[in-house]
Amino acid sequence: MSAAEVPARPTTGAGAGAVPAARTKAASRDYISWVALAMMTTSSVASLRAAPTMAVYGLACVFLYVVPAIVFLIPTSLVSAELASGWDGGVYNWVSRGISKPMGFLAVWCQFAMTIFYYPSLLGFVASTLAYVINPALASNGVWTALVIVVVYWTGVWVSSRGTKGVAGLASAGLTIGTLIPGAILVTLGGVFLGQGNPSAAPMDASHLLPVWAGLSSLVLIVNNFLSYSGMEMNAVHVGSLRNPGKEFPKSMFLAMGLVLLIFILPALAISWIVPAQELSLTAGVMQAFDAVLANFGAQWLTPIFGIMLVSASLAGMLTWLAGPSKGLLLISRQEGYLPPWLQKVNKNGVQQNILVAQGIVTTVIGLGYALIPNVSSAYWIFSVITTQVYLVMYLLMFVAAVRLRRNDPDHPRGYRAPILVALCGVGFAASLAALLIGFVPPSQFESGSPALYLLIVAGGALGLGLLVPFLFYRSRKPSWKQPGEATVEPTAEGAGS
Repeated sequence: MSAAEVPARPTTGAGAGAVPAARTKAASRDYISWVALAMMTTSSVASLRAAPTMAVYGLACVFLYVVPAIVFLIPTSLVSAELASGWDGGVYNWVSRGISKPMGFLAVWCQFAMTIFYYPSLLGFVASTLAYVINPALASNGVWTALVIVVVYWTGVWVSSRGTKGVAGLASAGLTIGTLIPGAILVTLGGVFLGQGNPSAAPMDASHLLPVWAGLSSLVLIVNNFLSYSGMEMNAVHVGSLRNPGKEFPKSMFLAMGLVLLIFILPALAISWIVPAQELSLTAGVMQAFDAVLANFGAQWLTPIFGIMLVSASLAGMLTWLAGPSKGLLLISRQEGYLPPWLQKVNKNGVQQNILVAQGIVTTVIGLGYALIPNVSSAYWIFSVITTQVYLVMYLLMFVAAVRLRRNDPDHPRGYRAPILVALCGVGFAASLAALLIGFVPPSQFESGSPALYLLIVAGGALGLGLLVPFLFYRSRKPSWKQPGEATVEPTAEGAGS
C-alpha cells in the first residue's frame, strides 16, 4: 500500500450531491500550484517498503514499476480527478450515482476492508525492521512478527481512540524522516559501493531489463505494484484547488509519477546491487541492504538508527490510516443503515471505537498467521496480495461508474474532464481485473510448497472479507439502523500508503 508508509491514501465520505458552483468558486480562492500537488501526491504514494520485493528482480524492477504506472496509475489519477471535481462524497457517492447505492457500499467497504490486511503486511515490515535495532535474528521469526503486529496495532487503536490531533502532521514528518532521507542515503551509498569496484549482486546489463519468464507466476509480482500506486482517488479531491485544472492536473500527475518511479526504482536497484536475491527477505530487505553497505564502510553501528527512521514512517502512516477509511464507513453506515447500531457507536472523543476494535480482532487473527506460516516473507506476500485484491474491487466499480456518469450526465459541471475517458476506464478496468485474477496464482518466490493453501488463503481473504461480509451486512440491514442525525463525525482524507 501507499504503505506506504506513506501518509494519506483513500478518503471516504458520506456527502451526497454535486459540488455547488458557488462552493467551487469560493474554494478556488485558495490555490495551490501544480508542483505542490505533485509533491502531495508523491508523499502519499512513495515508500521504501516495497523495495525488497522488487529488488529480487534486479534491473527488471524498472519494467515491473513502469508497466503498472502506465496501465493503472495514469487511468486512476485522471479518472478520479474528473469524479472528484464533479461530485463530493468520495468513492461512495461516485459509485452510488454511477451504478447504485449497494455498489457504492461495496466500494467504500473495500476501501475499509483492505486496511485489515494492510496492517499485518505493514507491521510485518515494522517487525522485521525493528529486529535490526534489537536482534537481526528476529527478522525471520514468525512469533516475534506476530507479537509486534498485535502490540503495535492495539497501541495505535488506543492512541486513535483518544482523538489525538495532528496525526497527519506525524505522517508528513514520517515521510521525510523514514522514506526520503533513508532512500537518498541508500542510493548514494549503493552508488559509492559500486564505485569502489565492488561487483553488483544482480546483473545490470540490457539482457536483464525484462524479468525471467517462469510462467504465469512471473506476472504476480506486478499485482503488488498496483497497490503501490493506489490511493490516487484521495489526491484527486485537490483538483479544484488548481488555477487551471484542465492543464495543470495532468502536468502535476506526470511529475508525481516521475518522482514516485524514482523513489520506487532507485532504492530497489540499490538493494539489488548489495544483497543477492536468494538472500533477500521481502520484509527486512531494506535493512539487509543498509546493514551490508554500512558494514562495507565500517559504519554498521548506524544500522539501528536507520531502522528507527523507517519504523517511524510506518507507524505514523498506520496512525493516519486508522482514522480515515473507518470514519468514512461510519458516516455512510449511519446515513444508510448499512451497519448495526453497535458498530456505529462512537466514544466520548467522537471516535468510531467499536469499528476499530472489531477491526482489531480480525487483524489480530490475521497477524497470527505470521506465527503459523513457516516463512515470514511468504506471509508478508500473502497479506500484501489480499490487500491488493480487495482494493482492486473498488477500482473496478470506480471505472464503471465514471463511464456511466459521463454518458448519463454529460452536462454535469466538472472542474476537470479527463481526455479519452472511456479508453482510460477501459485500460484501467482491464488492468485491474487482470491483476485481480493473476493475484490468485502463487508467485515464483512463494515458499510454502502448497499452491492449494496459497489459493485458499488468498481467495478466502479477498472474497470472504471483501465480498461476503458486506453482502451479509447489506442483506441484514434494518430501517432502525439509520442514524443520520447523529452523524456528526466529519470525513477525513487521512490514510496511509503502500
